[in-house]
Amino acid sequence: MSATTHPAQNAPAPHRTIADVLTAYRHGSLKPSKLIHDLLLQIEQSERSEVWISRVAAKTLKQQAAALDLMLQIKGEAVFDSLPLFGIPFAVKDNIDAAELPTTAACPAFTHTPSSSATVVARLQQAGALLVGKTNLDQFATGLVGVRSPYGAVRNAIDPRYVSGGSSSGSAVAVALGQVLFSLGTDTAGSGRVPAGFNHLVGMKPTRGLLSAQGVFPACRTLDCVSIFAHDVADAWRVLQSAAGFDAADAYSRKPAMLGVKRRGYRIAALQKPEFFGDEQAQLAYQQSLDKLSALPGVSITKISFEPFAAAAQLLYQGPWIAERRAAMGDFFEQHQADVHPVVRDITAQGDLYSAVDAFNGQYRLAELRRQAETLLQDSDLLLLPTTPNMPTIAEVEADPVSRNSQLGYYTNFVNLMDMAALAIPALWRQDGLPAGLTLIGPAGADHLLAEAGAQFQQALGGAAQADAVAAAPLPFNEATIKVGVVGAHLSGQPLNWQLLEAGARLSASTTTSHHYRLYALANTTPPKPGLVRVAANAGGAAIVTEIWEMPLRNFGAFVAAIPAPLGIGTMELADGSSVKGFICEPSALDHARDITGYGGWSAYLATKI
Repeated sequence: MSATTHPAQNAPAPHRTIADVLTAYRHGSLKPSKLIHDLLLQIEQSERSEVWISRVAAKTLKQQAAALDLMLQIKGEAVFDSLPLFGIPFAVKDNIDAAELPTTAACPAFTHTPSSSATVVARLQQAGALLVGKTNLDQFATGLVGVRSPYGAVRNAIDPRYVSGGSSSGSAVAVALGQVLFSLGTDTAGSGRVPAGFNHLVGMKPTRGLLSAQGVFPACRTLDCVSIFAHDVADAWRVLQSAAGFDAADAYSRKPAMLGVKRRGYRIAALQKPEFFGDEQAQLAYQQSLDKLSALPGVSITKISFEPFAAAAQLLYQGPWIAERRAAMGDFFEQHQADVHPVVRDITAQGDLYSAVDAFNGQYRLAELRRQAETLLQDSDLLLLPTTPNMPTIAEVEADPVSRNSQLGYYTNFVNLMDMAALAIPALWRQDGLPAGLTLIGPAGADHLLAEAGAQFQQALGGAAQADAVAAAPLPFNEATIKVGVVGAHLSGQPLNWQLLEAGARLSASTTTSHHYRLYALANTTPPKPGLVRVAANAGGAAIVTEIWEMPLRNFGAFVAAIPAPLGIGTMELADGSSVKGFICEPSALDHARDITGYGGWSAYLATKI
């Protein structure tokens, strides 16, 4: 369950997470058909009809769930190996195509019905997830408020007087109300983070191009990201693992090099002078949350200027990138201006005011600001900001739609322009009972690092403990890798395992060496380490317990360079006759070492010393 404590009287009760549901399926206490029945009933009885624009027919969804019931009955737990999101209901923002459901982008005149789904939707369905329907949004994904839609203003899940955040408003509220377990939004200027902060959710905005945008109607095509809403970091990370991957059909899809996690603390950059536009409750919640995180072991906080980030943020709506929104709408904007929401129409029309010269000058200015930002962050692992500076009511936004919207993007607009990844998590609750959010931001490829850090911070702020599980599960590799066998201090749970995790490695297999090795407890090593030595076939060798870890080849050299004498990396023969690179020991180190071969492995030997 989502576990963060709060003082809000009207906050929704904790909802099932993906992990909860999969566990219930495994134990037989829940079936997909029962879950779908309950959720459909909840949606029908809800007074929040503005959340949805279209839904899969109830009969169809129940048939799909019944088919999964039968599959689970026949295959048992094996089904979860091939379908990691087995029977998990989800929703998608209605600028993302889903086969046979209309795509409106919250503009009825724009409606069309695609015959195929966006790549990201198809991948989730292939992983076993059940699509429930399409959710409301700020029209053409233009806005951070959630009220710019002819299908109705999407009200906040915690307090309906307040905005839900946009543009992915319906996607966030559907999750926050427990009507689905996760959802997809899009994020150009903060649309996948602002609604997360306002509805006490996790909002994951990946590195640009990590999730395919094929089948997504763009706001700014060069900047857009598909984003994920979930109740906790582990759920969002689980969804990303199923959805991520290169897609040749998307010209902006790419294979970013992934950074490893940080297992010994974090160097955090925070702001010298954070801005909250007079919202003292938001300021207090942020400071209290920052104080909690600063007390974590290994965490250091450096205060930096926000000037280059704020200047870049202004380029998105006060610079030539507004012309990209105009380009996305193309002839439709010329022919259907009366059908476009007035605020969206006024913003989009400004795109005609910019020239090609303006576009190039904007790129030059952005490059300068990126370099300044890189310099400010060069000694930090991540930037930690409030998700939003304040939280307005719907009435306040309607009275001043442009400036209120602009304030909400103060901490979000720059991220995609600077090619960064971001993760929004719930902060400590405001004293007035409203939610607040924190956003972790890092360079392109920092998705795993941010998820692991976000899980640590989530726990520190009252949520579930998930960091170890997230750290051990990097994204599927999209680059050359190498397998390394470890037998000692680098094993799972041992004191040097962090070196593998920080190198982006994942556990590939647990096995043994061939019967040609002896294992020794080395003298005077810190932390204690064993030495593995290959012996002749007739010299009394044995099979030694070994873990095989796979890491990006680009990180292998640095990993090897950090190994101190008398250990090194050589070739290790495994029980099946194959070979991997693995730890070996210099013979001279055995003079004062203890032969522990009879224990069969390092962990078994250590267990006798407890």
